[in-house]
Amino acid sequence: MANGRHSNGATREAPPGGRRSLPAPPTAAAAAVTTDTIGFLLVPNFTMVPFAGAVEALRLANRNARQPVYAWRLYSSDGRPVESSTGLKLQVDGSFDDVGPLPMVVVCGGADIHLIDHAAITARLRRLAFYGCSIGATCTGSYVLAKAGLLDGYRCTIHWANVPPFREEFPNIAMTGELYEIDRNRFTCAGGTSSIDMMLQLISRKKGRALAARVADGLIHHRMREPHEAQRMDLRSRIGVANAKLLAAVAAMEEHLEDPLTMGELASCVELSPRQLERLFGKYLKEKPSRYYMRLRLERARTLLTNTTMPVLLVGVACGFVSASHFSKSYSELFHRTPSEERLGAPRRRKGGLDPLAEPADATDRPA
Repeated sequence: MANGRHSNGATREAPPGGRRSLPAPPTAAAAAVTTDTIGFLLVPNFTMVPFAGAVEALRLANRNARQPVYAWRLYSSDGRPVESSTGLKLQVDGSFDDVGPLPMVVVCGGADIHLIDHAAITARLRRLAFYGCSIGATCTGSYVLAKAGLLDGYRCTIHWANVPPFREEFPNIAMTGELYEIDRNRFTCAGGTSSIDMMLQLISRKKGRALAARVADGLIHHRMREPHEAQRMDLRSRIGVANAKLLAAVAAMEEHLEDPLTMGELASCVELSPRQLERLFGKYLKEKPSRYYMRLRLERARTLLTNTTMPVLLVGVACGFVSASHFSKSYSELFHRTPSEERLGAPRRRKGGLDPLAEPADATDRPA
């Protein structure tokens, strides 16, 4: 990818046969714009899709404008090639220390972002912010911005799997969980293809909606999604069930992971009796609602353990457990290692003869 990057940010392309196929003539607005250089700060193990989507949007903006309206430069922590989550390595233009004042920089995050030493990048980001640079992030890059104190007073978003741990670690930051957020000179997106929508919005604001629409067409991106659109598939598609009562029950569970509802309260929420609720879960999901609920809470705990530095005890509390021993026992029965072993990345234990989700009568673990 680095080999296709030129000093002016444009990409020379020629279709088969050697003849160049030019896009439609530029609009007057596009002809009048200057080249904006964007710096991409790639942290180790950054996710490839949001980075590639953002850069492709810029490339197509240049192609459709028939001039270099955007240029981009890549940076790693030490100026050496940086490996993405796919294992592919990208050549870069310099280290984080080499990032000078630019109109815009984007931190590209990835898995295990909380385990990386961000001292170098946060120092540079704070300096860039001092110079008035617009600063954004893709995927978990929002975590780096938060650690640098650059999201205080701003709305932001992050990948849906990282929303709960982010809110736990940065309770005073306005994390919305939207598809993307553009708040003054801060812009963040959830990762995946949402980086395309964010870049299309930025292109539209700076270079004109007509150019952004042509870029979307080139990406076979059927429409420019709005920020408020859901990150995840709707619940019906995720669990493969259309029953309205069941969907409402699962939605209530997901909303009450830290303060679990009793089965009686849950049934009341969807206007069913506990027995009817149990039959409904058995028919469609082949398990008891208490077991399903416990699984949701433990999966949330796993996310917090692997994506934050929260103490194990607080992770249990955040997932509705008032007993450390019950949390540890339940966790190890489902995932075959204790919460502490999960945090350390210990190998999974061989499954024993216990029911993976055997629970006491009060499966929601609420205090009396």
